[in-house]
Amino acid sequence: MSRNLVRPFFPDPPGQYSQTYFSELVRSFATYLVNMQNPGLARATNITLTSVPTTDFGLEPGTLFQQNGFVKITLENAPHVGGVSATAGVGTVTVVTT
Repeated sequence: MSRNLVRPFFPDPPGQYSQTYFSELVRSFATYLVNMQNPGLARATNITLTSVPTTDFGLEPGTLFQQNGFVKITLENAPHVGGVSATAGVGTVTVVTT
């Protein structure tokens, strides 16, 4: 494992049903699930990201995305606007040519 996790102990099954064995087995699986759901620390010298989203729309906090060539992190309270456009009109314009 790359995260230096302690592997849980999975005991060998006895010949007959044993409540103690079953309890140990359930405890080992519970430990395994906790370890797999914990993201842990990461350290790398090289990393290649493929298919990186170009907007943070719909991403959970902490997810990486790229915008205009910059890698950014999705934050819960700081949206990154992907683009801004507007159309407005005021009154009318008449053009007369002679």
